Amino acid sequence: MTPTRRNTPSLEMQQRTRKERRFDDTERDLPDFSGKHSVVASASTTTDKFYAALAYLGLKNPLSRSITANDTVWLLDNTAYRNEKTGLWEAEYVAAMFSQHSSSALVDAVSSIADKINLEERDPAYKTIEERIGPFVQDIKPGTQAKALYGGKSLITLGPSGHNGISSEIKRLPGANDGETVPTLARVPKGANGLLEMKTFYAEAEGWGVISDIDDTIKITQTSDPIGILRTTFIEPPEPAPGMPELYKHIHSLTKSTSSWFYLSASPYNLYPFLREFRQNYYPHGTIILRDSSWMSVRGLLTTLTLGTEDYKVDRMEKIHSWLPKRKMICVGDSTQTDPEAYGEIYPHWVKAILIRKVEDIAAIGIEAKNEPERFEQAFKDVPRDVWHVFSDPATCKKIVEDVVSKH
Repeated sequence: MTPTRRNTPSLEMQQRTRKERRFDDTERDLPDFSGKHSVVASASTTTDKFYAALAYLGLKNPLSRSITANDTVWLLDNTAYRNEKTGLWEAEYVAAMFSQHSSSALVDAVSSIADKINLEERDPAYKTIEERIGPFVQDIKPGTQAKALYGGKSLITLGPSGHNGISSEIKRLPGANDGETVPTLARVPKGANGLLEMKTFYAEAEGWGVISDIDDTIKITQTSDPIGILRTTFIEPPEPAPGMPELYKHIHSLTKSTSSWFYLSASPYNLYPFLREFRQNYYPHGTIILRDSSWMSVRGLLTTLTLGTEDYKVDRMEKIHSWLPKRKMICVGDSTQTDPEAYGEIYPHWVKAILIRKVEDIAAIGIEAKNEPERFEQAFKDVPRDVWHVFSDPATCKKIVEDVVSKH
């Protein structure tokens, strides 16, 4: 589901940031393998065109193909919850499927990014671009199914994938204990690669949960600077925001191992392996939720991070709320994009604390208006003052969270 874009103060702020930081100029020179042609038109063979056309039917597609030895599959970690009506366990399974074959535009893609950030071909970082750009140039596999073994035993079918090569569906699952993690393994032909193992975290109806933004909240991304985004995404080692790993470790210890964690980012699915490894290295296990609107588009990376993020995040948080309506949530975000407005909108009855990291680096914040007190007052006008907190030093949030957990 693609949220409807509304003309809100936060959208106006995003558009102003894009204009002042000249996002359009940067995007114009970046490759977009999905914009000139439809998925059907760009398919490489007659067979691919056939399945690409049917893929627009989504899960109702009557015909599908299977993963081959030359394909890539990503199984994304998820969270199991009890269906409120049936009391049975279920979870949303998301999988991405595409060919190991990369678009012929790979060289151009690498070159365009290197040119934008003034990187010479002999620089060692040039190889890093080639590695990270891969998921943006691999041919997607619409209309494709993947087999997997839940718990290494129960066979499940994922897909068929939609026109973007991604499948998303609710699966009923066997029971497990609150806080337990169960693996699911892709059952693919020898030669197929990707993220072939995922984890399902079981979350009972009641308890604590955390919804966290990623970019410039827990990871330095510089989301208000187009060149900064390209550097932090395609060249530099992912860097945690100072003090945030320690804060999340503290929150996790307070809310216990049964707390459910959701990392909600406006980044596209192309970056899932990159962000999953980052999360594993620095933060508690949790479900990463990303946008699917810029598959096969480097240009789209900048767009998804800077436009329509409030509506997108509210939509996804409403989905999380439908899964776990009785959980007590702590929401953590930053001032660079629309986290304050999104959290302010989702607040009633469910969210017990909102923590907003005040980002003061101009490359990340873009325009100073994002840090004005009036902005936060407006975003949280319907939220009690003791619920939301703006911070510069994450250490100051430890006592806040302690008080919130003890209170509730």
